[in-house]
Amino acid sequence: MPRILGVDIPPNKQLPYSFRYIYGIGRTLAKKICEGLNLDPARQAKTLTEEELTRIAGFIEKNFVVEGNLRRQRTQNVNRLRDIKCYRGLRHRANLPVRGQRTRTNARTRKGPRKTIAGKKAATKK
Repeated sequence: MPRILGVDIPPNKQLPYSFRYIYGIGRTLAKKICEGLNLDPARQAKTLTEEELTRIAGFIEKNFVVEGNLRRQRTQNVNRLRDIKCYRGLRHRANLPVRGQRTRTNARTRKGPRKTIAGKKAATKK
């Protein structure tokens, strides 16, 4: 099983699909990596040599932010928003949708399962 940047990539898949197992690499970046290193996208990952694996790892590290650095960067950005107490930071802190979605209905993924309030219907009828 080939290993790039500490991630085991599946050996029986074509290169662009295998590269997607690295956090921060999607369809477009996987194609750019193949084009930048003149690799055949139809090749399977198990056919890569050690020299090619080191070339790929170096190219990715030099040109893109991936894996641990990307995760760290994202958490630092969210923590910065929380620290300055801007609207988005407060939404992150309250575990509510951040990008303007409605919360009166929906938003169950972010808010969690419903919390039933006893006697709510009886109170609204009065």
